[in-house]
Amino acid sequence: MPERFITPLIIVVLVLGTLLALRTTKSSSLPPVPVPSAVALAPEMVPLVTGDEPITVIFTKAGCSVCHMVPGIPGGDGRVGPPLLLGTTGPARLADPAYRGHAKTVHEYVVESVIEPGIFIVPGYPSSTMPTWYGAKLSARALERIASYLERQSEATVQEAR
Repeated sequence: MPERFITPLIIVVLVLGTLLALRTTKSSSLPPVPVPSAVALAPEMVPLVTGDEPITVIFTKAGCSVCHMVPGIPGGDGRVGPPLLLGTTGPARLADPAYRGHAKTVHEYVVESVIEPGIFIVPGYPSSTMPTWYGAKLSARALERIASYLERQSEATVQEAR
């Protein structure tokens, strides 16, 4: 797909995700919303992220905020996947008896979750929603920056931002 079509396509996906989020109540206790086919991401829709971009650009270009609530990222209020508050939720996920991955730290868990998303499905969220090709579209530097950012995000971070 020519590069000139990628940015408008990402904008359309983000707008659709935002509209979907606006239709739901602002309560954080709402159940996850299934991904409508119009918002489903495909590999050709997500450009390679080098990791040299500002962190907000990395998350936006990677499309994370379409499905996840990402603190500090404009438009990062998706509800299809779990909120990315890994500073709070990461240790509990690693300790969950259903977790079958190899990560020992929250940072490693974030990387593993992007590269092999089926290893652990957060309870209450649909399986097979996170694209398995995501890890191939991000550079190692971008993935490291994402993991470093997310391991510092917590419910306290969200409260401080308010």
